[in-house]
Amino acid sequence: MKVLVPLAPGFEEIEAITVIDILRRAGVEVVVAGTQSGPIPASRNTRHLPDCLLDEVNAGDFDMLVLPGGQPGTNNLRADPRVHRIIENIQQRNGRIAAICAAPGILAAYGMLEGRAATSHPVVRDEVTARAKQYSEERVVVDGPVVTSRSAGTAMEFAFKLVEILCGPEKATEVNKGVLACL
Repeated sequence: MKVLVPLAPGFEEIEAITVIDILRRAGVEVVVAGTQSGPIPASRNTRHLPDCLLDEVNAGDFDMLVLPGGQPGTNNLRADPRVHRIIENIQQRNGRIAAICAAPGILAAYGMLEGRAATSHPVVRDEVTARAKQYSEERVVVDGPVVTSRSAGTAMEFAFKLVEILCGPEKATEVNKGVLACL
């Protein structure tokens, strides 16, 4: 399994790093790609060095795309044509896409939520509701190949759901033995 996590300036640290950490603990190959060179400043002014640039990745190499939220990170991802191309590629291949917090708004903007149940941070609820078949207040929602989650506070549950989807519930249980998350 191979997962792409793009980082744009202003991404939410907890949402990105928790997913990266938990997926890597599960043995998933995670590629963190920056939308710009050098360390990427996050929403709380921490700086993070991606594995590579987004220009260097081939969308066809990935089983899943995970979009972290945060502002202005979500707006930066949404405005990036490379992200749009990656989403289209994964959608055409019936690949999996996951988004947390404000990032489900990106999926709504690109038509990924049509006919699906989804959740998001309340700040993008109207945007998501306008496109999704059903809006849910659940912390993590899985509908076919699309996984959405609410906020930084749901990042651990979101990450473990991704492990369960990609590697099975046994692997999620195994990883949780090391981190003791309240799941």
